[in-house]
Amino acid sequence: MRPHLEYCVQLWNPQQKKDIDVLERVQWRATKMIRGLEYLSYKDRLRELGLFSLEKRRLRGDLIAACQYLKGAYKKAGEGFFTRVCSARTRGINEGRFRLDIRKKFFTMRVVRHWNRLPREAVVAPSLEVFKARLDGALSNLV
Repeated sequence: MRPHLEYCVQLWNPQQKKDIDVLERVQWRATKMIRGLEYLSYKDRLRELGLFSLEKRRLRGDLIAACQYLKGAYKKAGEGFFTRVCSARTRGINEGRFRLDIRKKFFTMRVVRHWNRLPREAVVAPSLEVFKARLDGALSNLV
């Protein structure tokens, strides 16, 4: 069921709280059906199963796609997606400023703040697999 909930989520990422709650409710109900876990809270069930919430999974997908763009996996399509910055405070991409709120929901804008907060060892990972492992460690530490 999860592949259906996460398919191309970078493009159709839900933005309204009610849409996010409806999607999260699907996973909540599915984890409730597992024998022995039905009386645990949702967070405890996810922890017991070694899963992230769908919101964290969407963030993980966004950060993996950003890593692929920055590492050059999509050379032609990814040109100009991000503005690179050389600074001690950031991890390499710049956050734009816009008067209208609509642009803040775009992939290139919503991923910048999270990317710049990643640990340095995750950002400088030599391969995508190493990045994913380090990203999972960083996301599991989030509340």
